[in-house]
Amino acid sequence: MPEHPRPTADQVSSGISIRLVLGSLAGPLFVGSFTAIGARRAGYDWRRHAVSSLATGRPGWFQRANFVLTGLLYLLAASGLACCPRRVVGSRAVPILIGAAGAGLIGSGVFVTDPVAGFPPASSAESGAGIAAPKKSSQSRSGALHNLCAIPVFVGIPVAGVLSAVSAAGHKEYRWAGFSAGSSLAMVGSLVLFGAAFGGTPRLAPNGGLFQRVSIAAVFGWLSALSLRGLASPPGSCSPRSRA
Repeated sequence: MPEHPRPTADQVSSGISIRLVLGSLAGPLFVGSFTAIGARRAGYDWRRHAVSSLATGRPGWFQRANFVLTGLLYLLAASGLACCPRRVVGSRAVPILIGAAGAGLIGSGVFVTDPVAGFPPASSAESGAGIAAPKKSSQSRSGALHNLCAIPVFVGIPVAGVLSAVSAAGHKEYRWAGFSAGSSLAMVGSLVLFGAAFGGTPRLAPNGGLFQRVSIAAVFGWLSALSLRGLASPPGSCSPRSRA
């Protein structure tokens, strides 16, 4: 059998760069997509309602596809970041946590959430604003799995940010350390707020969607910045042999 030529170092480096570019674009594409999808859903209020609620119902396949595609992009980005030096990325656990977040996003697209904050509204109980009072019911299996899939995103990425911050501080790269630590703090703070809002806290409920979007911006903004950091590293530093 003829031997297949092995990829050259330039080809390998180019492949890693492509994965990092995809990682930098995944967040903006995800946010832009769900913003456009939400603008077209009747009765959907981005300030109140969860992004995941856009995956419900017949029109929900757009957002389900958005979840899956973004998850695949982050899996590719994680494989690229795994080839970058620890000084660029941080702990060896960082690419693993990012890969887990990618898998979690795919799971979020497969398992649809239960109605949250009155969306989608029950057709028989819609108010003039198109928002029905949420009904108290037991959580479905799909809803429970959806919430489970969110853990690697909203918990795993803040942990990755802290690990990257600690590593950067050890290398006296204080600007990146401060940005990573600040992003993780923003992720956790907004996570607490939108969790309380969707949990029914009256004062926070009208802005639950807003708090979630702040957390999403912090999560995906940091991931984009990390991917760009890998791209900006010295040529050839991100390769399967450089991860030391």
